[in-house]
Amino acid sequence: MTQTVPVPQGLPMQRDAGPFDPPSEITRLRAARPVSPMVFPDGHEGWLVTGYDEVRQMMADTRFSSRQDIGILHMPYETPGMPTPTEPSPPMPGMFVAMDPPDHGRLRKRLTGAFTVKRMKQLEEHIVEITEQHLDAMAKLVPPVDLVKEFALPVPSLVICELLGVPYEDRESFQASSAQLMVRDQTLEEKMAAFIGMNTFLTELVTRKRETPDDDILSDLGRYDDLTIEELAGAAFLLLLAGHETTANMLALGAFALLENPGQLAELRADAELLPGAVEELLRYLSVADIFFRYATEDLELGGETIRAGSTVIVSLLAANHDPRRFEAPDTLDIHRNARGLLSFGHGVHQCLGQQLSRIEMRAGFEGLLRRFPTLALAVPAGEIKLKTDMNIYGVHALPVTWTE
Repeated sequence: MTQTVPVPQGLPMQRDAGPFDPPSEITRLRAARPVSPMVFPDGHEGWLVTGYDEVRQMMADTRFSSRQDIGILHMPYETPGMPTPTEPSPPMPGMFVAMDPPDHGRLRKRLTGAFTVKRMKQLEEHIVEITEQHLDAMAKLVPPVDLVKEFALPVPSLVICELLGVPYEDRESFQASSAQLMVRDQTLEEKMAAFIGMNTFLTELVTRKRETPDDDILSDLGRYDDLTIEELAGAAFLLLLAGHETTANMLALGAFALLENPGQLAELRADAELLPGAVEELLRYLSVADIFFRYATEDLELGGETIRAGSTVIVSLLAANHDPRRFEAPDTLDIHRNARGLLSFGHGVHQCLGQQLSRIEMRAGFEGLLRRFPTLALAVPAGEIKLKTDMNIYGVHALPVTWTE
């Protein structure tokens, strides 16, 4: 059966094994007991799932609910973008990531046409143009510069703004709100202020889109009479938040990882055909969106353990993507690896809707960055890079880089 291991008191979050590896305590738990009991800060007993096979099985099983009103009282951390209630409450309208079938499917199906592989491929040329424009602007600056500020954040922000129909001139406001929502340890008042600010902005925007539609996703959604303004605002909230935060962090953290692996970087510079596989490997290796919650709706078996109805279950995608039972030498960045089956975009009915868009942005971003700046290097020692260990999506707060002409 399972080995006897100490039950963690709270979720191990300290990245003591390095900036790109799971916390050593998570790695130890995965090796000993991939479905481990854990005690939450409020004393509630739940589960932590770290093994690849177990994570994949759990995320494919809709009996593990995504509805936060089932287990909200026991959440040690909040889902990004969601307020922090003190008692169970219904999901935010339109926030389909926190819904179960059939409600989840009703909203998601409205968006599947907007995020098809074909439509994303049609956008690829324009995404490359946006990328090159920002690289042109960065090349005119005197190094060192912050890669996050000048490139990693503005590129996906502009792309998602154009796609959704959000005025780009409003980016500073929504970026400030979304960044605040990502902070793990903050007061309820701080989180609610950011939540209300962003929700108010998006409610006004989707109301205008419904009255005067344009050629964008929010206008397309507004044409569905069965979607309320509240649902439209909630869906916009989720898409805008996820559409730039995850890719921005992948671009910056991915650049950091490549600069810290000069052999891999040199191979990638020498052979651009390696880029698609390298993006998949970076997605696996970094897993910037790591922690997800589920709630057992009935007694369930997972990894040889009995999960009782009502239990809160935390899943670590980073741990699963670094499971040696699935990936050989998983803590090593290997751009030649076949990372097929990675779980960075989730699995099952909640698998990320915008994953193809994210891949296109990363391919364009890394290709352009490495081509335009062949001498790119960190401008400070790696140990001085401030990591987002305080945020719900992992990355770097800033990445000072330099280059020679």
